[in-house]
Amino acid sequence: MAELDASLDHIIPSSVLPPFWAKLVVGFVSLVCFARSYDGDFVFDDSEAIINNKDLQAETPLGDLWHHDFWGSRLSSNTSHKSYRPLTILTFRINYYLCGGFHPVSFHVINILLHGGISVLMVDVFSVLFGGLQYTRKGRRLNLAPRSSLLAALLFAAHPVHTECVAGVVGRADLLGALFFLLSFLGYCKAFRETGNKEGTHSTFWVLLSILLGAVAMLCKEQGITVLGLNAVFDILVIGKLNVLEMVQKALHKDKSFENIAVLRNGGLLFRMALLASGGAGVLYVRWKIMGTGPPAFTEVDNPASFADSVLVRAINYNYYYSLNAWLLLCPWWLCFDWSMGCIPLIKSAGDWRVTAPVALWLCLIGLICQALCSEDSHRRRILTLGLGFLIIPFLPASNLFFRVGFVVAERVLYLPSAGYCMLLTFGFGALSKHTKKKKLIAAVVLGILFINMLRCMIRSGEWRNEEQLFRSALSVCPLNAKVHYNVGKNLADKGSQTAAIRYYREAVRLNPKYVHAMNNLGNILKERNELQEAEELLSLAVQIQPDFAAAWMNLGIVQNSLKRFEAAERSYRTAIKHRRKYPDCYYNLGRLYADLNRHVDALNAWRNATVLKPEHSLAWNNMIILLDNTGNLAQAEAVGREALELIPNDHSLMFSLANVLGKSQKYKESEALFLKAIKAHPNAASYHGNLAVLYHRWGHLDLAKKHYEISLQLDPTASGTKENYGLLRRKLEQMQKKDV
Repeated sequence: MAELDASLDHIIPSSVLPPFWAKLVVGFVSLVCFARSYDGDFVFDDSEAIINNKDLQAETPLGDLWHHDFWGSRLSSNTSHKSYRPLTILTFRINYYLCGGFHPVSFHVINILLHGGISVLMVDVFSVLFGGLQYTRKGRRLNLAPRSSLLAALLFAAHPVHTECVAGVVGRADLLGALFFLLSFLGYCKAFRETGNKEGTHSTFWVLLSILLGAVAMLCKEQGITVLGLNAVFDILVIGKLNVLEMVQKALHKDKSFENIAVLRNGGLLFRMALLASGGAGVLYVRWKIMGTGPPAFTEVDNPASFADSVLVRAINYNYYYSLNAWLLLCPWWLCFDWSMGCIPLIKSAGDWRVTAPVALWLCLIGLICQALCSEDSHRRRILTLGLGFLIIPFLPASNLFFRVGFVVAERVLYLPSAGYCMLLTFGFGALSKHTKKKKLIAAVVLGILFINMLRCMIRSGEWRNEEQLFRSALSVCPLNAKVHYNVGKNLADKGSQTAAIRYYREAVRLNPKYVHAMNNLGNILKERNELQEAEELLSLAVQIQPDFAAAWMNLGIVQNSLKRFEAAERSYRTAIKHRRKYPDCYYNLGRLYADLNRHVDALNAWRNATVLKPEHSLAWNNMIILLDNTGNLAQAEAVGREALELIPNDHSLMFSLANVLGKSQKYKESEALFLKAIKAHPNAASYHGNLAVLYHRWGHLDLAKKHYEISLQLDPTASGTKENYGLLRRKLEQMQKKDV
């Protein structure tokens, strides 16, 4: 090991080798790489996992976190993705509570600090992986590979593939999972601190604590439980000093000394393996029971290879996905927030040139495995095996080998495996430096890689600061990804650029003719532009493809209502409610339909249902007040208005509607107060000033009436009703002046 570390002396100066300075340098580099994202917005999945997640709010009992998935849905729901990460959600909730709301800066700062802390911990982890486990008499662990551990930690801290985890707030799940993963590993190492690494001896407390930390890691992110597998590999290779090649050779030759191999007679090792296995199995069983003992339901667009009929096609594509993940580690320049929906077309024949990628990957892996097993150098065998273990074991949950996953490629799942890659890369640089005289060239290459990676991290962090930059950055990486075009279109539509949004939505539908969400959004825009025929065609196709798509059924009903096809609109609304029983917006639109048909009782019932499901549904409350007002039910309108304002006290539109009712009931003083309060909240609403002027006109406060008529006409000179009333007031004032004369 000393040889490997010595071969890096021209790259890592001795001045930064003391543990404090090494960790300080790594922490500084990690913060510099991702500091640019600290003031970014909530982007992409952050909206669903944080902003729209009721589990973050104080009204939701803390106990609900243990029955909901990462997105706030009940785990028992058929639509749940079964991503069970209650501890991550708990940290979001603490963030929300301490900062008094959804302020993205605080969420981003925590993520950046977490990555910095993990990168610093990596110095200790790599020192164990490279240098082995040795303690002083006082129980202090020795760092026998200071240069190797520092270089590997720097490569990890500055790897651009981590940007999604650090700059995307939902990436905190991966960060927390990695943090407890590393703490579990280091805790397992401490099991041998006081025993002096004597054969068969260990501290059971630290082994059990390591298992507990592994369970905590899993409650942050599913792959955290894989630390128990890494601990087992480490124990067998480093503590047990097992030579796999020697065992295989003796087993094949039926050597009598096979039974005398120390590892097989090591009761302590076997006991620890039993603890790890039983602990892991117990934790997985509990999680399986909580999850509802059923796998999550994914669609073909999420992971098309897993739906392929041919086992061979599935195997080829899975291996191609592995090679893409390896390429992202090797060359993290082409990064994308989403790799699904046609971004990576399926390989369907052996003639596809892309099959060379998995072949190249397996040639490299087989070469590394052969070196890990057959090398005469025990240090080389240990480093390569542990590096491969750290690369492969945390990746297994995302490999599709044990269950179907809901993505094709995901940069976030490479956060922990990248540590194994950095370890292998550091070993490679050391080996290369040892066998070449051009050591300065090797040093320049290493420093160049670090610099380029840091630069890429800063650029990519900037792209994650807002959705427009993030989505547009993906267009050049995944031009065939329908979801990329959909998200660009959605972002443009939110900003009011409907014409540009239509272009991207159409491209999304062209790339994926079954993309119902793109059809729904495109249909909505066409509806707003009064292109009702095409809107109806798109929405009808969307519900035909996905019959339980409640939002599309509701939007189809709105279009049909606009086309005066009232019976069809009512059927569409009812179908939407059948598929989503708690759908306040659909009840609101159903109420509007009934109001158009003069079915006033049905309209009031529909709007009442909307307010029961969503008490803050201002439009439904307003429509109830206005309908009751227009039909002469002033007392009932007043009661509904007061009920609404108790629930939504700062809604100026409700103040305005109730003020109109009170004015008609000749409760002028109370009506005036509400009008003034509404105007204070929304001073540029011409109708507010106009109706207050009407109130003053009735009340006999003619000067105040004149003042607010004039303000209203300044804000909206085209308001015919206000013009007429103002004319009446002026004539009345002129008549009064003549009488005075």
